[in-house]
Amino acid sequence: MGGAKMARPFRETLKTKDFIVTAEAGPGKGSNTEKLVEHVELLKDRVDGLNVTDNQSAVMRYPSLGTCLLIKEHGGEPILQITCRDRNRLAIQADLLFAYSRGINNVLCLTGDAIDTGDHKEAKPVFDLDSVQLIHLVHTLNSGKDMVGNELDGGVDFCIGASATPSADPIEPQLLKFQKKLDAGMDFIQTQAVYDMDELKRFMENFHKMDNIDGVKILAGIVPIWGAKMARYMNENVPGIYVPQYLIDEIDQAPKGTKAAKGIEMAGRLIRQIKEEKICDGVHIMAIGREERVPAILEAAGI
Repeated sequence: MGGAKMARPFRETLKTKDFIVTAEAGPGKGSNTEKLVEHVELLKDRVDGLNVTDNQSAVMRYPSLGTCLLIKEHGGEPILQITCRDRNRLAIQADLLFAYSRGINNVLCLTGDAIDTGDHKEAKPVFDLDSVQLIHLVHTLNSGKDMVGNELDGGVDFCIGASATPSADPIEPQLLKFQKKLDAGMDFIQTQAVYDMDELKRFMENFHKMDNIDGVKILAGIVPIWGAKMARYMNENVPGIYVPQYLIDEIDQAPKGTKAAKGIEMAGRLIRQIKEEKICDGVHIMAIGREERVPAILEAAGI
């Protein structure tokens, strides 16, 4: 560990910073963490928190918890993602106690992608809880007790986040679930990818009419587009993501060899607009395996 400086607690950042930037670190498939550590070193001082995915898309990977420990060791501020797909309430509570005891104080509560989207189709889905019940569970631990009311010897105090899908169509069921998450009590929301700023503005209008929103910060999800094929794939296969045709055309028309630069420029432009128009409180950048491009995206956004 040696000289790793302490990162600023994410909870403090949420309370004091005007425009918050988080990024996602996607672990690899295997025990080799070299590339992961490179990404952490590259990003830890450029973003306010690093989220680590938990067997994203139901594909088996190096764990969120292990990666959060690496981020901590290298002086970054980790956000542990927990999905309800792979563990029951016993395992989730145990993992949370372990995380907190090692200085991991932020948790993003997710239901998790279905098993059949992943690479282990024979796996048994657990889903003992859903994301709303998981938020309640974290609050219960924060209050000094486990889920069945036993006193904890040594409590926890997690900063709690969840997700929302501004592009959901129809939006009403999404807003109902979102209200349940707000009622359960949260500190921050990281949305799924947004590309249409009018859609994000509408979502924020809905948010401001909801209950229990005091102090809740909304970070808009930014997934850079690296090619028209990727954008079309997301539109067809990823629920709750909609890339408008004009953006697909824009990346399609970029000359060969400049598509990555165009993707960076487009992501930067979205972030800049969100920041300048104060649409929401910040952004969450999900570069999906291209974490090394996040600094260039932040530069393009003027951050």
